[in-house]
Amino acid sequence: MDYWMDRVASALVAVEQFRALGLLPSILLAAAAIFLTYSFVQSRKSRVTSSDAAHTPPVTEKDRKVNKNREPGDWIAEEFDYPEIDPCPFPLKDVRPVPYRPFRYGEYQITMGIRTMPWSEWIELDSTYPYWQRVRKFRVRTRGHDAVRVLPAREDDSVKVQGGALAAKELVYELAEYLPRRYPSSFRVTRFPNGVRAPSISGVSLAWGQQQPVQTIETVETGEKFDLGVLEGLEGVEMGEEAMRITAGLIQEDVALMIEGTDGKYYFQAGAICIPGFWRMRDKIGLTLDDIHISGNVPQFKEKLQISMERFFKRLPVDKPVIRNNYFIQRCKPSSHVSDADAEARPDKECAFEIDPEELGWSETTNGPEDTLVHGHGHAAPPPSYLAPSTLRLRTERQTLRRLPRTGAIVFGIRTYLFKMEELVRERGVADRLASAIRSWPDDVGVYKGRKMYGEVLLNYLDECAARDGVQEGGQGYPY
Repeated sequence: MDYWMDRVASALVAVEQFRALGLLPSILLAAAAIFLTYSFVQSRKSRVTSSDAAHTPPVTEKDRKVNKNREPGDWIAEEFDYPEIDPCPFPLKDVRPVPYRPFRYGEYQITMGIRTMPWSEWIELDSTYPYWQRVRKFRVRTRGHDAVRVLPAREDDSVKVQGGALAAKELVYELAEYLPRRYPSSFRVTRFPNGVRAPSISGVSLAWGQQQPVQTIETVETGEKFDLGVLEGLEGVEMGEEAMRITAGLIQEDVALMIEGTDGKYYFQAGAICIPGFWRMRDKIGLTLDDIHISGNVPQFKEKLQISMERFFKRLPVDKPVIRNNYFIQRCKPSSHVSDADAEARPDKECAFEIDPEELGWSETTNGPEDTLVHGHGHAAPPPSYLAPSTLRLRTERQTLRRLPRTGAIVFGIRTYLFKMEELVRERGVADRLASAIRSWPDDVGVYKGRKMYGEVLLNYLDECAARDGVQEGGQGYPY
């Protein structure tokens, strides 16, 4: 700005000095001064316009190149200017769960199905938050490393992979910055005092912007207060697992941290997996992205997903998070089928049912007992006598992927939603659309989603509802 003002001032002085030369030179010089002033104003306007128009952080060429050409397993900590986060205008008790209905008419397609994720929609919370947190805390308390686990660094003849602890620490600080911005009525924070050395990773502060990092974060809905400062007195796996426990207590979604090894593959090195429903962290922790999907018998993974997924993880930049959705059908046990004999023989299970009657944490009615599951062979529970539409749920996951700037780890977020089938079919066009989608599953997808367990009962019910209401294509478009 000083540069422009100096140029304008100099031009105006020149006008006075050359006024004696005659009318024409004076007019030309005055015009030059006016042009310079106009150029300055337009320059300022264009800067403001470009800054306000797109709520995206400026990305310099240096930022783009710093890790683009890295060697596998290497990452240089980046400073990242986060875009503005739009605050949710309502308290959580007034926020209804997002009505995801991620199924379509037509042929079933096996793709990654990713979409751009707006930064303000990274973490979704709603009125079910207190119930979700009761279940999550119960699972953390009773399942131990099946719910929260961080692996140390791995180094052998075949590969070197960083441990998950630093990424876990970075994640919880990211949440502590994001949550009070997105949900200001639900989270309160205090920051480390000025003059205190700021927690950082590789010299990059764990705060957003120029302020000090968050020291404590309080959740209004539960009354819990978490002290991030305790992480500064811990190291390694112990520190990482404490960070993941805090993460589990702050949000409704499960998270898995994927870290690149020197072989270019991504490894599952840390997780807060409290409500998986259908899979166990013990079967997947430490595996590569490929092995997680192959061992889980994901249909047509090698043929249609493996190459594109590996390429995507390698290239995912810090500033371009993505989102995808999937869905399953889950069975639940009605309360009338929890017998006194069951309660006496398995008091822990009876307690789990009281806390989690919808089987959000683990669907025993669908998969059988959690500790006897054979990995890759879910949907193994015997057919129940009580199977009916009232015991069926649409279980849908909203999955997000974003790269952390300081450690380079990829955060895989899994936000689960459960919808009762009897409520779902009241929505216009949903019954017919869901029936069409289930019938479109190829045989291998049908096995993966457990169609034989509920298919006949559910499809008959959906057809009856569709016939009663008529075929109406409703909704707001995919994935709603």
